[in-house]
Amino acid sequence: MTDNGRRLDRALCDWFADDEILDTTIGGLLRDQAAAIPGQDALLEGLPDGTVGRRWTYAQLLADAERMAKGFAARFQPGERVAVWAPNVPEWVLVEYAAALAGLTVVTVNPAYQKRELAYVLGQSTSAALFLISEFRGNPMAKIAAEVAEDLPALREIIDMQDVAALFTDPSGTLPEVGTSDAAQIQYTSGTTGFPKGVVLSHRNLTNNARLFVEVGDLPKGLGALGLTPLFHTMGCSMGVLGALQSGGAYCPLLAFDPGAALDLVEAEKLSWTICVPTMAVAMVAAQKQKKRDLSSLQRIGMGGAMVAPELARNVRDVLGADTLVAYGQTESSPLITTGRPGDDFDKVITTIGQPALGCEVGIFNPDTNEVVGCDEVGEIRCRSASTMLGYNDDPEATAAAIDGEGWLHTGDLGTMDDQGYVKITGRVKEMIIRGGENLFPAEIENVLLEHPDVAECAVVGVPDDVLGEAVAAFVRMEGDKTMDADALRAHCRSLISPQKCPAHWTQVSEWPLTGSGKIRKFKLRDEWVAANG
Repeated sequence: MTDNGRRLDRALCDWFADDEILDTTIGGLLRDQAAAIPGQDALLEGLPDGTVGRRWTYAQLLADAERMAKGFAARFQPGERVAVWAPNVPEWVLVEYAAALAGLTVVTVNPAYQKRELAYVLGQSTSAALFLISEFRGNPMAKIAAEVAEDLPALREIIDMQDVAALFTDPSGTLPEVGTSDAAQIQYTSGTTGFPKGVVLSHRNLTNNARLFVEVGDLPKGLGALGLTPLFHTMGCSMGVLGALQSGGAYCPLLAFDPGAALDLVEAEKLSWTICVPTMAVAMVAAQKQKKRDLSSLQRIGMGGAMVAPELARNVRDVLGADTLVAYGQTESSPLITTGRPGDDFDKVITTIGQPALGCEVGIFNPDTNEVVGCDEVGEIRCRSASTMLGYNDDPEATAAAIDGEGWLHTGDLGTMDDQGYVKITGRVKEMIIRGGENLFPAEIENVLLEHPDVAECAVVGVPDDVLGEAVAAFVRMEGDKTMDADALRAHCRSLISPQKCPAHWTQVSEWPLTGSGKIRKFKLRDEWVAANG
């Protein structure tokens, strides 16, 4: 079967990709658009009340980004890392573009991170600067950063992104030549050891992934996008920001998700597409039912992180008036691997994660034999493309384990592919928990729990949740005859890791279901929890 340069071997689940590869940098794309459509809106500041604050045209955005980049070039060497620890403010996008123009690598940091998490990411990445806002949702970010900096000799600057003078300090530097294979970002994703791994993504990785998303989603040219997903995630700073750039539209990040404000922005600015997790879409459907708005401009809603329920897909179509594009990916693939297409049969929308993205070769492999399996047979989903990461930062062993000698990225997810190339997720080789669209790894949470003096052993699993898809459940064996105090353990976790990683469900156990080699059979714990809790 062939389709626009892609073909599927009907006997084997291996979808080939022959699509054209874009060979340009992020800064190069911005300069091209500023030359082509200088007066077109490029960046909008979405305010919590559903209105727009500041605006940048493409010409203004390039001018500000280049001025900021020249300041960076005067203070940092090409290839140095600068971290961004902030929510969805427009300055995040400015720093993303300015760093790209200055040949710096942006290290994206979750604004919910606490002291230990921030210190690890800044230290592992050897970041030379940290851009932040002073506080967000009660998290005293400036205070935490000052404490962390004392033990980070590589960290030379901490810059408040709301301080305009600090952002545009000394724009006297000369901008370097930047290569398409140069590192543009490092995004941290949790690992099975409990320590996050830094995924290094090049300009080529990111520009191609975003372009192919625009093309396969048939995103309207020149119309704006609503930024709902966090900018620290590839769905925000890659698919969102760079997708809007390549479609020639405006990107409108919303500081904090509010369904009514999101829809007000769509109506007022005639925004045409967005990316979100299913829980956000559910909330927007409810907000539209409560107060009708003119959403005629809204054409596409991309969703990732969980399968889309039939009722939600119908409501997105009937209430919001948009096509649902179900997407699947990993940070290691910049992130898109598969996605739905406009006009897909409704059954495909609600039962699959779409077909391989343009430019992405996807195969279903037997993880034991490394052979491609037949259509509709279960195996590990693997992919290779121009969007595959350069590797994990300073971790060649983990890189070699993730990307084999033939260039295949091993996702760790199990699935099937039918004879039309549609992929279904059937399980995970890894034990990753997907909570509300965010990937969480049990090992990190378990390591934190084991630091509590009363915890002897623990196991963390994902359990079904009607709203979030999965919730975090902890099973704990206490020291001696002590009784588990869930509130105390919860407070312990909250002091060390982000709120979304903290277990929502707690069970005390006296013994474990074990394998023959003495390992905890986590699926048994999950099954027992489901049987007891429904």
